[in-house]
Amino acid sequence: MKIKTIAILFLLSVFYAQAQYVIKDGADLLKLKKVPQEKAYIDHNGPILLSGEYLYYSVHFFNAQTNKLTDVSKIGYVALVNESKQFIFEHKIKLAKGHGAGDFFVTTEIPSGKYKLLGYTQWMKNAGLSQVFKDDIIVINPYLADQTALLPMSNTHLENYVDEKETKKSIDSATIALSTNKSTYQTREKVGLTIKNYKGPLGYGTYSIKVKKIDELNSTPALEATTYATNYFNANKQITQAVGDSIFLPEQRGELFFGKVVDKETKVPVPNIPVVISIPGKEFLLKFSQTDDKGNFYSYFIKDHKHAMAIVQIENQDKSYTVEKSSTRKLDLTGLSFSDFVLTEKMAQSIKDRSIANQIENQFFTAKPDSILASDPIDPFDGGIPEVVLLEEYTRFPTFEETLKEVVEYSGYRKNDQVKDYIKVSQDFKDYNEQYNDFPAIVLVDGVFIPQHSEIRNMDARTIEKISLIRDQFRLGQKDYQGIVSIETFKGDYVEGYSAPNSTVVPFERPVSKKNYFVQKYLTEDTSYERIPDYRNLLFWQPQLKINESTYEFEFYTSDLDGDFEITLNGFTSYGKPLTVSKKITVVAQQLD
Repeated sequence: MKIKTIAILFLLSVFYAQAQYVIKDGADLLKLKKVPQEKAYIDHNGPILLSGEYLYYSVHFFNAQTNKLTDVSKIGYVALVNESKQFIFEHKIKLAKGHGAGDFFVTTEIPSGKYKLLGYTQWMKNAGLSQVFKDDIIVINPYLADQTALLPMSNTHLENYVDEKETKKSIDSATIALSTNKSTYQTREKVGLTIKNYKGPLGYGTYSIKVKKIDELNSTPALEATTYATNYFNANKQITQAVGDSIFLPEQRGELFFGKVVDKETKVPVPNIPVVISIPGKEFLLKFSQTDDKGNFYSYFIKDHKHAMAIVQIENQDKSYTVEKSSTRKLDLTGLSFSDFVLTEKMAQSIKDRSIANQIENQFFTAKPDSILASDPIDPFDGGIPEVVLLEEYTRFPTFEETLKEVVEYSGYRKNDQVKDYIKVSQDFKDYNEQYNDFPAIVLVDGVFIPQHSEIRNMDARTIEKISLIRDQFRLGQKDYQGIVSIETFKGDYVEGYSAPNSTVVPFERPVSKKNYFVQKYLTEDTSYERIPDYRNLLFWQPQLKINESTYEFEFYTSDLDGDFEITLNGFTSYGKPLTVSKKITVVAQQLD
């Protein structure tokens, strides 16, 4: 007999009522102190962004004790907050060996002002704001009349304000150097970039590369990797909490999903009751958990989920329950300070020119698209090979029950005197000693777990594209199931409007999608871009370049903008050493004959 076990996660000693754990005793504290604290660094294309531009970022998370990439947290967070301590966005980043990347489009709804870019993990929250990565972002929205947030408070403030234009870049040419085939280029000309690693394994690491027009709007520069390493050198190496304190636990096994179950009538938490969490879709995910003695449940999602919502259900229908999804407390932003950047009259023309360039670029956005990388495919059956029935190949029957009976072998509805009728999948007997069972099947429609099989008995079979069948036996916690019946509709939209007793449909934000960023090329044989304007001030962006050889060759093209541009390689060696290397090139407008 082949029995598969779908893991059911118990809370053990973990109390997650508020997404935090209360340290019980000295032994507990000692275990937690052995988990190294983390720190983060974000490289980005700021600090000044105008409406209509993208904030691009690359993030690195480190073990604060060794300065090497962390292997503690599998999920990181990047957030942008305003001076009122409101979150403009909070991105969930799935980390690959401590690294991640993403972007955010600055819409015209975001007002001009001073913002802070933050990077952290749940584990880092325990050390407070001092542990969190922080850097200034200035947003200028020329489409709104109110620019108060960036105006000087007085003439005296303006007289005393000094532009902090960056005049010096950290350079470590002894390890890694940048070179170009020349120093001056015309617009729309190819630039050849060479990266040389002179130190072999000592230069191996992960870096970002950006080529950006040197900003005419002066401000405090973005935080370089080398400066970051100095500023965060004294970050906490372990938690500082004591017995009885509550702490955030690290997301060591993936995305945390947690909540609570209470009796609907008495409002009392329900202990030791199985909970089913399903992520709908063709590549569905199914998780089983169980509440602790305080009604709390939790689960980790390691695989990439394709749908941004989840269905949480209690299979037991004897009583009425309220199922709630919980969320972690936001980061305490008390004490967060912001840049003293102010707008001056001499910036007006630069802002106008850049805003016009952005409007033109955005008009032709579809001609220069980024592409989202396909995530790893999910096998919802975990290696099992289903028997698939495509209903278009058979005579159509009106209802699902009739279809199951007439078309799908080894399955059908069974009568039950004690509970409602259920779907039974015939056993795939492996030997004569295997005992016959009356276990129900696990049934899903478009990835939605169906606790009461009788509810879909009369489902319109014309909406069903195919039915997949697994005949293995499954054990989920203390309950046994015989087989899986997975129903896929043509539209795949069964979750829309889904409502069932003791269940709730909740948003479950997906991590930021990985992208291949568009690289503009002007090839002699390709004239498709000849009549399309090109006003990019960010000529090239690669959020993660893994260096493990001595030489790398890149090419990119200048745009229709002239002026000085800076090429920057910024990141960390595999030993945790920060490196920031830069080189300037000049672009001149083509001379017309």
